[in-house]
Amino acid sequence: MIRDITIGQYYSGSSVIHRMDPRTKLAITFLYAISLFLCKDWIMILAATAFLCIYVAVSRVPITYICRGLKVIWMFILFTAIFSVFNGDGRVLWSWHRLRITDNSVMTTVLVVIRLVYLIIGSSVMTYTTRPMNLANGLESSLGFLKKIKVPVSDMAMMLMIALRFIPIFMEELDKIMKAQLSRGADFESGNIFKRIKSYVPVFVPLFVSAIRRATDLAQAMDARCFDGSEGRSRMNPLKYSGTDYVSYAIVLVYLGCMIVYRCVM
Repeated sequence: MIRDITIGQYYSGSSVIHRMDPRTKLAITFLYAISLFLCKDWIMILAATAFLCIYVAVSRVPITYICRGLKVIWMFILFTAIFSVFNGDGRVLWSWHRLRITDNSVMTTVLVVIRLVYLIIGSSVMTYTTRPMNLANGLESSLGFLKKIKVPVSDMAMMLMIALRFIPIFMEELDKIMKAQLSRGADFESGNIFKRIKSYVPVFVPLFVSAIRRATDLAQAMDARCFDGSEGRSRMNPLKYSGTDYVSYAIVLVYLGCMIVYRCVM
């Protein structure tokens, strides 16, 4: 399951979404998240589904690749669903002692799960189609107004870039360690949940040591180059909007506007 982690990794491609300005993709993800929280019935869910399907199709990221990333969070989704289904008023469908499931709680649970899954997919497409450096630059540019109130936006963007850049490195290191353990007879698939967790201890310990070593090497390299923060540094490829970005802004704003109007009217 751990080897199925794809969230945060860049998927190489040349689609329209890949070529978009990272600020545009950040805005699309943020506005789409707002639209998900506006959803209150199936018509709005269908609209959000259609928008997401078009977004994924245009990105040309295989749906199988996206679904692989969802495997690692199914426990969190299941926990969210269980917590939600037992909270709510309405017609009781099932009860046992103080636990009860109502028609309203079922509807709420379905909406919560759909919102969560769609939000994760939308955010994943953004990271799949944007290189870590570009994403960090886009975040720094989008949040540049916070510098006026002394928020260290540049440092935050740098930390995000380093974190995203290290994800594929750690995944590769994890794969090597797991293969080494499998060659020694380790079994990660059989047994109960506690046995599986215990079997991963010989994997996570060397992975943690490797992470500390790589972080130390990176810190020494940055210090040797006299890096004292990304504030005021120049860029080889400055961010610049294109016609595609303006069209994308128009589409997502029309979509969000329709969702808001429908929510207010209905």
